[in-house]
Amino acid sequence: MSSILETIVARKRKEVALARERVPTAALEGRLATAPAVRDFFAAVSAPGAIRLIAEFKRKSPSGGEIRPGATVEEVVRGYADAGAAALSVLTDGWDFGGSLVDLASARIAVSLPVLRKEFVVDRYQVLEARAHGADAVLLIAECLDDCHLRSLYREILDLGMTPLVELHDEDNLPRVLDLGATLVGVNNRNLKTMTTDLDHVLRLRARVPADVVLVAESGIKTRADVERLEAAGIGAMLVGESLLRQPDPGQAAARLLGDVI
Repeated sequence: MSSILETIVARKRKEVALARERVPTAALEGRLATAPAVRDFFAAVSAPGAIRLIAEFKRKSPSGGEIRPGATVEEVVRGYADAGAAALSVLTDGWDFGGSLVDLASARIAVSLPVLRKEFVVDRYQVLEARAHGADAVLLIAECLDDCHLRSLYREILDLGMTPLVELHDEDNLPRVLDLGATLVGVNNRNLKTMTTDLDHVLRLRARVPADVVLVAESGIKTRADVERLEAAGIGAMLVGESLLRQPDPGQAAARLLGDVI
């Protein structure tokens, strides 16, 4: 684990402990009965045909600061839905990304697309939070979790009817992820040790991923030409956020990525 991730994981454990003091686990579990019905995230991003877009909402990034000051979640995600996005990703980390579970719930209400909670998940409590706020999928990052926690959190997500998206950057983690039986695997093209991004990273790993696994390319996707390279390699979905949010109209930018000239 890189020093960056070690710092984040330690902070997340403290955040979870504080959240559990405010809302005990049993009380959070009690909210699940009234949570919105799960939408099928996996079906949405694995549909045959052209590459599927998971369009992301986030408020800021550690390196780039505020991304779209004054933007509302509802405005952005409705634009994504109109552009043909298959699903949404909402970053809920507050410290580095300015997000919250309120953003997740707001996105879920605004459109009919399934929604991923993108977060540094280290504890079952965060999975319960995700479902209670309407999430249909939860991100797990292999670099943040040992085998025991990765497997138990993966199973918890499935048991709650949601879809796990299991992400990795380091190719040494690919066997661990595939051993889970993961059917939706993300490759982050950003190296968190160097903070460099290389779109070829997911293309190099494509041959090592079984054909029945839906591969999601993450980070470094900016142009229609990038998308065409991914499609040609047989990559089923892409997760794109900041490059859309920095455009004058994120919805139109999403449509251009998908090949609709506006």
